[in-house]
Amino acid sequence: MVNIVASAGRNGVHDFILLRASAVILVLYTLLLAGFFVVTPNVTFDIWQGFFACTGVKIATLLALAALLAHAKIGIWQVLSDYIKAPFLRGVLQFFFSVLLLVYVAAGFLIVWGV
Repeated sequence: MVNIVASAGRNGVHDFILLRASAVILVLYTLLLAGFFVVTPNVTFDIWQGFFACTGVKIATLLALAALLAHAKIGIWQVLSDYIKAPFLRGVLQFFFSVLLLVYVAAGFLIVWGV
């Protein structure tokens, strides 16, 4: 008989995999940007705007932004749970940083699709 335990709390394996996957996405996005600069020796505003006007680059940027959000969310949770022992203060700080990260994602979405 197999016991399956469902948990609404944090899962270390899930966090580990999410951190590694988001790191891979961020590395691939960094390579995309580095490749652009290698291939384009003279970057002007028009070339830069044309690069980000491409739907593939917009999708890659939003995927990288989502990966950064996941990576930061887990990192902030780990740091706060290690160093802030007062539960109320830790909760307030986690809420503040969660809202701040969502504002960053919303701003990034508006900026990327506004090009």
